[in-house]
Amino acid sequence: DNVGDCAGMAADLFESYAVMLVASLILGVKAFGSAGLVFPLIVPMCGVITAVAGIFVVAPRKGDRSGMTAINRGFFVSAIISLALVIGASFLYLPAKFSDLKGVTGPGSLAILAHGGSPRLLAIGAVLIGLLLASAIQLLTGYFTETSRRPVQEIGESSLTGAATVILSGIAVGLESAVYSALLIGAAVYGAFLLGTGNATIALFAVALAGTGLLTTVGVIVSMDTFGPVSDNAQGIAEMSGDVDGDGAQVLTRLDAVGNTTKAITKGIAIATAVLAATALFGAFRSTVETALGSAAGTFSLSVDKPNVLVGVMIGAAVVFYFSGLAIMAVGRAAGRVVYEVREQFRNHPGIMDFTEKPEYGRVVDICTKDSLRELATPGLLAVLTPIAVGFAFGYAPLGSFLAGAIAAGALMAVFLANSGGAWDNAKKLVEDGNYGGKGSDAHEATIIGDTVGDPFKDTAGPAINPLIKVMNLVSLLIATSVVKYSHNGGLRAGVAIVAVAIVVGAVVISKRRSTSIASAGPGGTAQPGISGGPAAAAGEEGKKSAGTAAA
Repeated sequence: DNVGDCAGMAADLFESYAVMLVASLILGVKAFGSAGLVFPLIVPMCGVITAVAGIFVVAPRKGDRSGMTAINRGFFVSAIISLALVIGASFLYLPAKFSDLKGVTGPGSLAILAHGGSPRLLAIGAVLIGLLLASAIQLLTGYFTETSRRPVQEIGESSLTGAATVILSGIAVGLESAVYSALLIGAAVYGAFLLGTGNATIALFAVALAGTGLLTTVGVIVSMDTFGPVSDNAQGIAEMSGDVDGDGAQVLTRLDAVGNTTKAITKGIAIATAVLAATALFGAFRSTVETALGSAAGTFSLSVDKPNVLVGVMIGAAVVFYFSGLAIMAVGRAAGRVVYEVREQFRNHPGIMDFTEKPEYGRVVDICTKDSLRELATPGLLAVLTPIAVGFAFGYAPLGSFLAGAIAAGALMAVFLANSGGAWDNAKKLVEDGNYGGKGSDAHEATIIGDTVGDPFKDTAGPAINPLIKVMNLVSLLIATSVVKYSHNGGLRAGVAIVAVAIVVGAVVISKRRSTSIASAGPGGTAQPGISGGPAAAAGEEGKKSAGTAAA
């Protein structure tokens, strides 16, 4: 568990940062010319400065209600400083009128240069929208995952009636939080789009700039993401040593609860950047298709009254669900292997319990590492080959609607998984603080089961949806020209689609066979019951990050 907490740490944030920046540069050249190639780099540069200021402000004060209060202060101070620096950079670097921009060429350049707005105000407005979105997600996620808030307390209270009600209430919390997060992200996308005032290229660049604005506080965001594993491992080491109890143990438990909230917040911010980047890349996809169509560009339509376009939306949403299922199942399989390994070591090395022998930690770490790489194959192929299959089987319009379905379902699913997992984990911390019977009680056992269910939600499937959305967008963007070019070659289209589907189906079948063999037999080839409860459930906690590396 200690090794797993470190694996893939902040990887989804790094990936979000890189893709968001690339999307901004691609669209920036079209909308702002040479200034659009540099200004998206200036915005995150401001974030480097604000990160230093934000980290200094995080120092706890006597009046702070909890550790989260100090972290929130650092984040909001960073956001304010970032906005001030971006305003200064906009006025120093960008011209006052679109007509003064240099290097704006290509289709639509005349409309951009004749635009009546101000590049400075557009850039400031877009960055402000991004910062407001990050702040809103911070507050919203905090409400649904902090131990002092009603949702987590309700999950803790439900532990009095067993594990089933804990799981039900956690799922309900995750579903509700996903709705509010989706509305916030949708409002940000639409608000940034309105800044373009009728020009699609400028509007899409504004959406991309909102994403870079959201990531101006990336220094503090990465610190928050790192805080989770640090506090979790500190508590784990203290618990294993047996030397820390009383007030010290309680402090570590509370810090770990704060860490769960910060991890959920950073995952929410990462999926928000994924949606903003996907929206920007979606615009690039549309432009690529229209360019490839040439004089027939006006025929490109994503109207869902066409059955093939509607089918594309449904397949895009379905891929997100299937991908999540594969990731969660991968954790279950790896956790099962860890359970068998732990039992085997207890059998062969009885001295582990009386401290005369050391466990072979490396074998458990090796199982998780190998499994994470092996299990990556099927969801990875699904992400890369599904857009190819849809594009060549149904055409470029269904491929566009496929992306729309994936973005919508992915945003909801990712937030649901991250927040429900964080809420379950903190409900366990709430009980460990002495509420509802405290440690060792039936309520505590119920919340442990909820936390074990939540771990693959928040540590694997949730973060993995972030790169899934972007990979499918990038693959679609790369194949768009070919899909249009060979749209009248039925044989080639059918061949490519069949091969892509066959590879995905083959990977899934192999994965399913692996699942059956693991479930039915242990290390000696005989059936071993009890994986779903008792000591096995506790040992399963050690395998929770098995697919974390794959997700990263």
